[in-house]
Amino acid sequence: MANSRHIARRRLLKAAVFQPQPGAGLSPGTRGAGGSQGGVRSARSASVIADAGDPGASARSISSERRAAGDLGAQTDAAAHNEHGNLRNGFAPSATGFGTTPGNLYRAVTGQILDVGPQVIAIGDQGGERRFALTADATAWRGGSLDPASLSRGDEAIIRLLPSRPGVADKIWANIGRVTGIIVDCDSASVVVNEGATKSLQKVVIPRNASDRVEVKLPYMRPGYMIDIIGIRHPDYLEGLVQVNFQPPYHSDKVVPEKAAGGRLPESIAGSAIWHDSADEPYGVLGVSYPAIDPAAECAEVLAGRFPPGRAPAFRQLPYLAVGTALNVRNECTGIAWTLPVTGCAPMARLFNDRCVACGTPPRGRVADLTIASFVALGGDLEAGCFSTTLTIGR
Repeated sequence: MANSRHIARRRLLKAAVFQPQPGAGLSPGTRGAGGSQGGVRSARSASVIADAGDPGASARSISSERRAAGDLGAQTDAAAHNEHGNLRNGFAPSATGFGTTPGNLYRAVTGQILDVGPQVIAIGDQGGERRFALTADATAWRGGSLDPASLSRGDEAIIRLLPSRPGVADKIWANIGRVTGIIVDCDSASVVVNEGATKSLQKVVIPRNASDRVEVKLPYMRPGYMIDIIGIRHPDYLEGLVQVNFQPPYHSDKVVPEKAAGGRLPESIAGSAIWHDSADEPYGVLGVSYPAIDPAAECAEVLAGRFPPGRAPAFRQLPYLAVGTALNVRNECTGIAWTLPVTGCAPMARLFNDRCVACGTPPRGRVADLTIASFVALGGDLEAGCFSTTLTIGR
């Protein structure tokens, strides 16, 4: 068992290599027991490059998968500190990954806002800073659309840079966060959410000015029902403002699978792509979590629920993939596509039967759960929460 775990860890390392970029990182911070951001989170930034020679590598246990991820994070932290020590870069796509990097990919840069005006934004901290020019029609989001100059110093910002102009930004998200999972407790103004066996419970507070529009899409605010909400991240809770799609009308333990597709496995899969909060992973990591990981990989949620192999609850039937599989993800809203490695399972995405309506309506629900950097790279708007996607396996 120890030897198989070692092999699994090495395969995962081959499937996803974090390459630190020139620049620095803020001192690591963690979420508290309630899942909050305890200060500024770890400044790990890099590309994830999958080994094209071994796209079918499979992790045989989730424990080895998680240890490997920890090893990678430690590697990145150790290598990311240079003379500036405290500034985080975004990822720099590399052509040495799965094929040639498209020239229309965006780039995400994350850091604390030091200064912002109508034309320039500076991020970093006392150890160093980077400045980016803003386009004339640049926009910002902090609970709603606003002018970039209205952002505040100290805000945690995700900045989207133009593909052909890496020093120019056209969109800024400040203090954005997301909670996706199953409600375990609630009162008149807040809910406690279980995001899975590997994460801490999250508290979501829904303010009065947002409660009416949230309740339209979230009518069952009771334990056992699912929630997927975007809002402003505070130290101890998420201020929930935007329920992404309509809440599934069934209890989480009464998931009824859709009818399985017959015949040959499809060459491509159409559905919805979402993103997840990056608090528990290195900044800038590129990859996609997939709802139907090969049972041999033993997803932590399956182990915690003691489900037999292949019998864990799931709304949609999808072909099994191994961790490390090359998966081409296309944003049907922007036309941008990129091949990313499958880096883990998406246990909550498999329970939702909702459809993304950001641009058209896909034939399936959630088929891909992207990192923030990957979602932004493909042109996604974080506040929208999703986009219609087509997945092509092995390309």
